[in-house]
Amino acid sequence: MSQLKRPALALATAITSGILLSGVATPVYTDETCQSPYMAKITGQEDFVYVWTLGVEGVGDGQDKLVTIDVNPRSKHYGKVIQSLSVGGRNEAHHSGFTDDRKYLWAGGLDTSKLFIFDVSTDPAKPRLHKVITDFVEKSGGVVGPHTTYALPGRIMITGLSNNKDHGGRTALVEYTNEGEHVATHWMPTDQNLQGAEKTGQFSDGYNYDIRVLPRRNIMLTSSFTGWSNYMMDFGKMLQDKEAMKRFGNTVVLWNLHSKKPKKVFDVPGAPLEIRCAWQPNHNWCVTTTALTSKIWLIYEDETGTWRAKAVADVGDPSKIPLPVDISISSDDSRLWVNTFMDGKTRLFDMTDPHNPKQIYEKVIGRQVNMASSSWDSTRIYYTSSLLANWDKKGVDNEQYFKSYVWDGKQLVEKFAIDFTEQKLGRAHQMRFGAYSLYSAVDPREKTISLAQLESEN
Repeated sequence: MSQLKRPALALATAITSGILLSGVATPVYTDETCQSPYMAKITGQEDFVYVWTLGVEGVGDGQDKLVTIDVNPRSKHYGKVIQSLSVGGRNEAHHSGFTDDRKYLWAGGLDTSKLFIFDVSTDPAKPRLHKVITDFVEKSGGVVGPHTTYALPGRIMITGLSNNKDHGGRTALVEYTNEGEHVATHWMPTDQNLQGAEKTGQFSDGYNYDIRVLPRRNIMLTSSFTGWSNYMMDFGKMLQDKEAMKRFGNTVVLWNLHSKKPKKVFDVPGAPLEIRCAWQPNHNWCVTTTALTSKIWLIYEDETGTWRAKAVADVGDPSKIPLPVDISISSDDSRLWVNTFMDGKTRLFDMTDPHNPKQIYEKVIGRQVNMASSSWDSTRIYYTSSLLANWDKKGVDNEQYFKSYVWDGKQLVEKFAIDFTEQKLGRAHQMRFGAYSLYSAVDPREKTISLAQLESEN
């Protein structure tokens, strides 16, 4: 190789590695495809995955905790737990979400209704507990079970799952400032009070679960699940309780994003859970899956500008109730990963025609599987196992894990797995990504190389 080409190669290598020749590392960012559009869509290799984890009595300290895993292949700690931050007690740890500036991660407890706010910007490798909100029920006017914590500009919108009157599914959206001050409570429309919304079918149940927005169309969508009396019940017992099985949501609500007023209530029978919206500017649609009826539903704007909802595909064999749980959409909207808890599978659907999704791949991840988080470039996908403390499987089927895979274009290839029970961490539930370069131009693990050094080495 010529002396001219060798420094050029070193230069290219340095740039590829995220090294700026002036002596400062170039930013290498990361994000998930499920994040709020009000957060900058940043791409690259994530350094960490934060796993919001349920404590288990008799396992380790028994407390809920935020577990930080190093997922950067360049790190000497790759594939290892580098921090476990316990929060005290068991709160039914469930979902978490960043503020729009990504400095803080809000995480909720479905049982105690506490909100734990973690500082993830001071040292992304070692989050610290910044604040605990203990008066969520009081401030919200009776909402129980904070679920999705979703970034709006300067705000966190929180979906509640229940209420403190009957612990059923009637509930609300609760709005907070990034600093943790209650702003407003927006109750879900019901038959008794539609709040100006159009009821398009049989149901207007007032239930809630997840939230996503399409700012370019000025819409916000919420799905529906069940109340405290069901999600804190033993799963097997609940399945045998006919009255309990009637207490599941059957609706998706379309809201005016700016006014926070409900506009339409769609029938989506069978507990629609996670919502994911298309990213491409010409794709005015979102999808959800129904846990009890095992279908993919499309909520879309038709050629007349009217928003509609329809079932577009089955997930597995609905008669066997595979129980679709988490879903992950690709950033180009062409693919959708769908996890099914009961058979432990992840399925990949071709969404090129969102009105006719086609399954193109499936793989068993474990005896049970719940959450999926995909990187923005669709090459990496992570899985966790726990659904709810009282709904997870029993005995040997109660696998609790974090698993990392790479999609090679044809199949998922496992890179590493962490047994959360063996490491006495608890039940691995929901994930969020972190990176040094989100908050600083310098990754302390990177070797900064000057141009003079490059020339001398080559």
